[in-house]
This record gives sequence, C-alpha cells and structure tokens, in this order.
Amino acid sequence: MTIDPLDRPGRTALGRILLEAGALSADWASTFAAVDRAGFLPDLMWPFDPRRQAPTAFSVTDDPDAWYAAADSDSPIVTQWDDGEHTGTEPGTVPTSSSSMPSVVYTLLQDLAVDEGMAVLDVGTGTGETAGALTHRCDSGKVTTVEVDRSVSRKAYERLCAAGLHPDVVVGDGVKGHTGNAPYDRILATVGLREIPGAWIEQTRSGGVIVAPWGTHCTDADAVARLVVRGGAATGRFTRPVEFMKLRAQRLSLPGHGEYVPAEGGADGADASTTEVAEAEFVTGQYTALPFAVGLRVRDCVQVVADKRDGARPVWLYGLGDRSWACVLFRDGEKEARVWQAGGRRLWDEVEAAYRWWIDHGRPEHTRFGLTVNDAGHRAWLDDPADSWAV
Repeated sequence: MTIDPLDRPGRTALGRILLEAGALSADWASTFAAVDRAGFLPDLMWPFDPRRQAPTAFSVTDDPDAWYAAADSDSPIVTQWDDGEHTGTEPGTVPTSSSSMPSVVYTLLQDLAVDEGMAVLDVGTGTGETAGALTHRCDSGKVTTVEVDRSVSRKAYERLCAAGLHPDVVVGDGVKGHTGNAPYDRILATVGLREIPGAWIEQTRSGGVIVAPWGTHCTDADAVARLVVRGGAATGRFTRPVEFMKLRAQRLSLPGHGEYVPAEGGADGADASTTEVAEAEFVTGQYTALPFAVGLRVRDCVQVVADKRDGARPVWLYGLGDRSWACVLFRDGEKEARVWQAGGRRLWDEVEAAYRWWIDHGRPEHTRFGLTVNDAGHRAWLDDPADSWAV
C-alpha cells in the first residue's frame, strides 16, 4: 500500500516543523518535497518509541496508518539489526542500518553547502534517502554513494530507481572512499567515525569539504565535523552533537567488565581515594559538551555511566591500551565521592584533570572545538588550530 505524500498531512506538518526550526533551509525545501522518506523505508521497520524508550516494530501491511505516521515523524528508524542476521519482528541486538531523523539529515546537508553540479561522495548509503536528496540537488552523474552491505545497497538502489533518482550506487568499504569518480567537491558521511580516513582527504579537491559525525571512544556520541581540505590536510570546527551507527570498520570491541575488574576482590588491589567533583557537575548527559571534551583530552579511555540505584551511581572508566580501570561512586547527600583506580594508568586522575581544564576554559560547547587531520594523525583544538593536541 502506497499513500501519496500530498495526501499525508503528517509529512506536510513535518516539513513545516523542520522549516520553522531551521533544520530545513528554504533552498532544500523542494528536495524535501520531492524525496519522500517513506519511499526509502522497508515494509517492516523499528522507529524509536519515546514512550517505551525503545525501538518498536511497525509493519506497513499490518498497520499502514501507524507505519506512515512513523515515516513522517522526526524520529530515527532502525531498518536492519545485527548486520542482516536478524529475523522476526522483535528488535535485534545491535542496530546496523537506519533512517536518520529528518532534522539531522537536512542539517547535515546544510553543513555540506553543496551546489548543483558538484561531485559528491555519500558514505553509508543506508536506505538511499540521503543519496536521493543529493542527487535531486546536484544531478545523477555527480553523486556517488557507497555502502559496505551488499543487501542494503541493493535495496537502496531499487528504491532510488523507483523514485527516478540515479546516483552511482557502489558496494564497497566506505573507509576507502571510491576512486572511480574522484576527485569530489564534497564528501558526506552518515555513519559515526573514530578516524577520518586518509583516502577521503586524498579524494577531495583542494577547498572541498568533508562533513562527518566524529567522536572518540569515550562515549557513543559523535559531533558533526565540517572539515575543509587543503594541502593534504583537513581542518575545521564541530557544528553540533549527534549520534550515528558506527562505521563497521571502526566499531569498538571492548573487553567485558570482568576482563578489567575481577568478580571477587576487584577493589582490593586498587588505589582508593576521594574526589570533590559533584555528580551533577560531572554526569551531564551523553550529548553535552563535557563528555565530548573529556574524550578529546583523555586518549584511549571509555566512560560508562551506570544507572542510579538506591541513591548511588557508579561511573566506570576502562583503558583501551591496557586493562587499567577506575570507578567513581557518587552517593546522594555525600560531599565527596569514593574513587578506585587500578592498572598502569590512573584514569580518574586523567579524567578529573580534563574536567577541570574544561571548567577553566569556560565550559566550552562543541562549536568551540575543532579537528585537524593530516598524515601525522588527528589533532583537536579549542578556538585556535595553532594550539592543538593529539587525539
């Protein structure tokens, strides 16, 4: 069952909401109208249900009204679980392909600043909707979209053709870009990265732009990096926090908690101390600037904020280069939190130093930070690229 976009008040309302919020700029409005998200979604999908705080299955066959309402909402929608190994209607273990929130898609397209006739590489085809939007804006011969999953790519190709949109759809590892149609004026990634591939810089014209969600392993959150390529390097600021499914080649495989902390007597060999850092000051939320800044300042460290139980909340830190670990335990009503640290690094000491650095620099938001990538690696900076550090 297919319902014309013009007959769906929800889609009209979504466009108005995105325009009013500034997520959809006026010059992209015609693309939004022409490229219907619903035309790129599978019959069975899993939108995020805010009431349940979890993805929930919607079938266009079983309940078309609910399915189209979800398609016309500003919500992320999982379209594949577990690299395609999942079956059934219940959510799988790990979401591995999705349709991003329209507000996120169209703010990324604004950051890209793409004009008609530009050559664009779209990394992470997914449903094909973003490639379709770029094709509508540029033209079919100028857009290349690459997807590592052959089945996902094939379905996107079919939906793009059905919509009358014909970018070059390539099956391949997005880390390598696609040399066949390089150089590109713009590269857009709709997957989360932990490293900007050197191939992307090599395949971008001088003065060209790379827009990609990037972050550290500290948390799953990303921030949109808008990088300008010149002289074999890419540099630019972050524009906003986001979160995307991670590029398959850069997924983190963290050993289990028990590999760091023995089940029995784990704290016996750890150094114990206290900190005056308050829970409300430190546990600020995944998409806030503090955990992003901590990730930039403390290398090879994963932070896990546990749920609060009986007035106590542990925050765990795990080293990626060794089995160093730390735990800070915040308790309601206590002025100091207990700290345990073990291994070759004192991870809480490093994280607390990063926290105080962030405070001393005026609690900077994401937009004051930037990233420079060249042959020597990745360097982050605050306000001035000349004052950078390795990440």
